[in-house]
Amino acid sequence: MNRAREEICCDGAYRLGLTGKGVGVAILDTGVYLHRDLGDRVSGFFDVLRRRSAAYDDNGHGTHIAGIIGGSGAAAGGYYQGVAPGCSLICLKVLDQKGNGFASDVLSGLGWICRHGREYGVRIINISVGSFNRRGMSEDSALVRGVDAAWDAGFVVVVAAGNNGPASRTITTPGISRKVITVGCSDDDREVEVAGSRLLHYSGRGPTGACICKPDIVAPGSRIVSCAPSRDGYRVKSGTSMSTPLVSGAIALLLERYPQMTNRDVKLRLRERAVDLGLPRNQQGWGLLNVERLVE
Repeated sequence: MNRAREEICCDGAYRLGLTGKGVGVAILDTGVYLHRDLGDRVSGFFDVLRRRSAAYDDNGHGTHIAGIIGGSGAAAGGYYQGVAPGCSLICLKVLDQKGNGFASDVLSGLGWICRHGREYGVRIINISVGSFNRRGMSEDSALVRGVDAAWDAGFVVVVAAGNNGPASRTITTPGISRKVITVGCSDDDREVEVAGSRLLHYSGRGPTGACICKPDIVAPGSRIVSCAPSRDGYRVKSGTSMSTPLVSGAIALLLERYPQMTNRDVKLRLRERAVDLGLPRNQQGWGLLNVERLVE
């Protein structure tokens, strides 16, 4: 994660003393293991699948996401620190041990956040989950309506573009929503392993079926080191699932500095402060996330 932090220029934010303190980030994923890097900052856990009360992650994907957003790097002397190491994490298990799930479970998680998120200080919802079922690629699909409802409730919803590129119209649902912030990968020119397959130029590309340009922004996602589901362990993962929490962490820093910002303000700020990479709009969105420019 150290490489990714360098590429998105976090140092300026840290010089301002920003850590994401006071900002809650909800993660809809495979759950969370209470890694040492997460400390006592997992302030909420909700298991949609089994209704277990104690936090767990039988896959590891959700723990990796949590570390990218808010890991302290304590188990690695600070080397693998997340973007917002002071934020609080509210983790919802909506995917099973294979990383698979149903739209109904994701919607249950979103509903829980809409009902209880304010109690936990949730400002941001991270969804590194997507479906490429052709029957669900409409803006009227249940997942899109679900994330749109969370956005309309005032949450900043950050969603992965998916790993089905490089053809056009390969953004996954619910990333096709015109309201949410959809994140692609800026370094998918590096061949990596994703879910057991070797992929290159994998980041989902727009436009959507409704001719909306997507993704909105890109961030590194190839070979990102973050927390494994063991107390002090780390592992490498790749994909737009990893790009998405980098943006969520950056937004946590932004909202710590400017807590009065609305989700619309945040989206506009991302657009204004992104770095143009000179790539097609439906590949790079507005450009590369730059944290220093974002929070200055």
